[in-house]
Amino acid sequence: MSHLVLAGVDGSERSLAAADWAAREAMRRGVPLCLVHASPTLPGDSVPVQAVETLHHVGERMLQRAIADLNARYPDLQVQGEQTGGAPAVGLLAAARSAGLLVVGARGAGGFDGLAVGSVALRVAAAASCPVVLVRERSVRGFGDGMRVADGSAQVVAGFDAHRPVDEVADFAFAAAEARGALLRVAQAWAFPAEAVSSRTLFVAGEDRATWEDQEVLYLSDALRAWQEKYPEVTVRTDVVLLHPALALLNASEGADLLVVGRRTGSQTAEGRVGPVTHAVLHHSRCPVVVVPHGG
Repeated sequence: MSHLVLAGVDGSERSLAAADWAAREAMRRGVPLCLVHASPTLPGDSVPVQAVETLHHVGERMLQRAIADLNARYPDLQVQGEQTGGAPAVGLLAAARSAGLLVVGARGAGGFDGLAVGSVALRVAAAASCPVVLVRERSVRGFGDGMRVADGSAQVVAGFDAHRPVDEVADFAFAAAEARGALLRVAQAWAFPAEAVSSRTLFVAGEDRATWEDQEVLYLSDALRAWQEKYPEVTVRTDVVLLHPALALLNASEGADLLVVGRRTGSQTAEGRVGPVTHAVLHHSRCPVVVVPHGG
């Protein structure tokens, strides 16, 4: 966690909420925060120089206001600003190559009412080389306050598959829970195995379901053992549920501080795309979601 934290800002309320979230995360990590702004691309083949300069000055003033606001809130945090040219997603992806974390608003200044995730947020979540956090909006409890579960404690939720455990996702989730002093809730969805399908019966016996579910619980316990040994201070609660994975994650993350999911990279994966489960939680989760790239 030695690399700086980046936050994309465009002056919108959601981007400023993302910058505040990023500031608190940078404080936890003990690293600087860099606010990145990309001037919008103007239409037309020939753009007047004065128009480009005006946009640059507007962006610079917005960056300076955002930096001053964060300096007032977090005087011990080193905050810097950077402007990039070209499309916002391209600029953010380029800046993220040397970052430890990229934080963006789920929607920026564009879009329309009812849009859950904007095109820029979705593209960087699907293509960045570092983990990407999508922040929906400021907490209703006040600027900078994280969401809490009913008993007031912090909670991090992680999606997990004990049959194909992903080190990068597990490590990020455990480290995030440790840094926050939070409960880590690990959610695993399962489905009936192929042998449950039979031409002779239309239902699954209760004892068979219990047996399969017990096996899933055991698989998950075994898969998490190494991470619990690495992070002994983290309290872990496991949820093994017979549900679609996206629904299991959305249910588990209700009121959580952070939901951690993965994104597969590599030559066998479609470039610039997230999987269906990650896509679903990005659009429907009510807490910040971090997408962790991995090669598994």
